[in-house]
Amino acid sequence: MAAVSDRLPAFPWDKLEPYKKTAAAHADGIVDLSVGTPVDPVPQLIRRALIEAADSPGYPTVWGTVALRDAITGWVRGRLGASTAEHRNVLPVVGSKELVAWLPTQLGLGAGDKVAYPRLAYPTYEVGARLCGAEAVVYDDPTELDPAGVKLLWLNSPSNPTGKVLAKEELVRIVAWAREHGILLFSDECYLELGWEAEPVSVLHDDVCGGSYEGIVAVHSLSKRSNLAGYRAAFVAGDADVLGELLEIRKHGGMMTPAPVQAATVAALGDDAHVEEQRERYAARRVALRTALEAHGFRVEHSEASLYLWVTRDEPCWDTVAHLAGLGILVAPGDFYGEAGARFVRVAFTATDERVEAAVKRLG
Repeated sequence: MAAVSDRLPAFPWDKLEPYKKTAAAHADGIVDLSVGTPVDPVPQLIRRALIEAADSPGYPTVWGTVALRDAITGWVRGRLGASTAEHRNVLPVVGSKELVAWLPTQLGLGAGDKVAYPRLAYPTYEVGARLCGAEAVVYDDPTELDPAGVKLLWLNSPSNPTGKVLAKEELVRIVAWAREHGILLFSDECYLELGWEAEPVSVLHDDVCGGSYEGIVAVHSLSKRSNLAGYRAAFVAGDADVLGELLEIRKHGGMMTPAPVQAATVAALGDDAHVEEQRERYAARRVALRTALEAHGFRVEHSEASLYLWVTRDEPCWDTVAHLAGLGILVAPGDFYGEAGARFVRVAFTATDERVEAAVKRLG
């Protein structure tokens, strides 16, 4: 059993525990801005849909109900600008992290294959490569990679942790390069609806992919846009041949989204009002925290989208973590996301209004 776990890096969040204890000792309690988990209520229409589907004694299908596929394809066409998307171009998954971690294995990758992802990135891209024995490769610009052996290329726009957004022109160039070299491109777009100073664009947009989904797949989640992290509601969309293969594999593996969650997803994708309401909450928290951090001596870089501020005081990230923990504020060290983040911290604005206000006062 240890043979597989030995391939993996130490679980990063365990290293934060001592600082969490320090922050929790603050007289007014901890302000946890580290993980970025949603804290606001699940919208009522989504809860109703979940409850109404609670009497679901039979097995759900891996591909999901027709209603779910209708909802996903409708959203992909309308929101992402993928005008020709059909049922064969979508597949529900049990949360996006599961998909990211197990995708290289399900694609049949292994020793001698390369999985490429941004130099500053969500750690699970590397975990996925390690689980199947492939080589993890980082990039600043993917088109500067040696394409030999690269079987899977991850994009992440808006980026976690930096909030950087890839412009439409960049996406066009990268998609063309990946297709030229026969490299499968997966784009993690889970923060696409949280653009603040830039408008994120999907790789599936007609203007990016030319109306063809050959060789490209987008990953989307309802965790952030709809406060459904606890539901594990996500999906992928794009190349029908790739998704068809994944569907067959996932059928054998029993990777089924629970029926009540499928119904809740249909309700969530069919309503824009709750998404805008949540955006307004996050926008206010973002402004308050950014203003307070800058006044405290931090510099904010990128952060034009997503649920995080990528900040630095030009010191080692763990010194910054310790400093803020002393104020009762817990943040994520930048080196969790790669060596290039060693002098940054990631600050989530997913705390309640009351806790954000407490952080602002402490920073002042």
